[in-house]
Amino acid sequence: MDYKSNILEVIGNTPLVKINKVIEDISATVLLKLETVNPGHSIKDRMALKMLEDAEKDGKILPGGTIIECTSGNTGMGLAIAACVKGYKSIFTTSDKQSKEKIDLLRAMGSEVIVCPTNVMPDDPRSYYSIAEKLSKEIPNSFWANQYDNLSNRQAHYESTGPEIWKQTEGKITHMIAGVGTGGTISGTGKYLKEQNPDVKLWGIDTYGSVFKKYHETGEFDEKEIYPYITEGIGEDILPKNVDFSLIDHFEKVTDKDGAVMCRRLAKEEGILLGYSAGSAFAGLLQMKDQLTKDDVVVVVIHDHGSRYVGKIYNDEWMRERGFLDTEMRVKDLISIKNDKTFLSVNPKHKLSEVIELMKEKDISQLPVVENDKITGSITESNVLTYMFENPNSALDTLVKEIMDEPFPVVSEDLPTSQLGKYISRKIPAVIAVDKSGTQHIITKYDVIQSV
Repeated sequence: MDYKSNILEVIGNTPLVKINKVIEDISATVLLKLETVNPGHSIKDRMALKMLEDAEKDGKILPGGTIIECTSGNTGMGLAIAACVKGYKSIFTTSDKQSKEKIDLLRAMGSEVIVCPTNVMPDDPRSYYSIAEKLSKEIPNSFWANQYDNLSNRQAHYESTGPEIWKQTEGKITHMIAGVGTGGTISGTGKYLKEQNPDVKLWGIDTYGSVFKKYHETGEFDEKEIYPYITEGIGEDILPKNVDFSLIDHFEKVTDKDGAVMCRRLAKEEGILLGYSAGSAFAGLLQMKDQLTKDDVVVVVIHDHGSRYVGKIYNDEWMRERGFLDTEMRVKDLISIKNDKTFLSVNPKHKLSEVIELMKEKDISQLPVVENDKITGSITESNVLTYMFENPNSALDTLVKEIMDEPFPVVSEDLPTSQLGKYISRKIPAVIAVDKSGTQHIITKYDVIQSV
């Protein structure tokens, strides 16, 4: 029988997935390292297990002990899973900007979670770093993983993530992109890749409010760079020992908004539900696209799953409150909320009897008339009914082309719904919207009313 002895054996060996739509006009091959298939739905499972196993080897934790960690949620989840399997207790400190989903999931795994203020300095006794360190000194037989400075973090990626990517790309990788938080992913993976080919470029994604980019470029730790930001999982107000700045070729800053909006695009256009930092990574990639050629192979290493953020970046109200979504609805929003997106039409040679049956069956009041894949007219229940009253004996056998009206107006999917009044009227009950893929959709008065 083929099975794993426990859930920890499932960690790693994650697939590469080609990205097609959100990369716009990038001619390079762009591949996503899909770390969400790890049991904790994040890349942090790799280093969490490595840090714990190294601690066990070094006698830093004994059976029945307690794992302690300051975490944005994902490293905590990896350690919580390991604690369940190995029989340890776990206590995690986190900041109050982390999503409720992350905190709830840690507690569901039996962990104790202490929420600490975000807007304090790292050495403040209230910070989630300080409280984790304090607990580790007070609780007997406890192990503070300290993912920021514990070099087992980046070693885990040197031993697993790097070799996997090299093998999966057959050594053809030219660029690796990853968000930088503790620095373990980009430093460990990058070290392995550069040992195989020194020309591989490492691009680290940073966020506004973090010190990484300026420190990398100037060597100055500038506290003026530090201010609150919303993006989770990347950027820091400290310099973790796991960040090997000598390996990283470039840091690219991405705004909170651009990262969040890109997450939504990845979900809608690629069908992949990813976390905040993944959106930032792809937004950063687009900002640097002019540096890529058609021969490049880019691997974007993502961190966690979108299920951690359903109350935030995947919540329209949360996004609009922060100005991350247009406050005004657009035609594409009407399309997205339609239950049935089927584009129904009739041919000029159809009989009115067929049109009536289709309208009754689908409960619709208007139809575009299409001939040879071209919209040539429109027909509505109003002109059908008027014609039937005027020609009661012959109406049902009449052809559509004899009574059809002008085609419905065609509008962009980006048109604000407030502008639909320029097209829809008493005489024109619908418009045709074309999305970016070229697919046609009919938007009716009823669709607009339903969206209110």
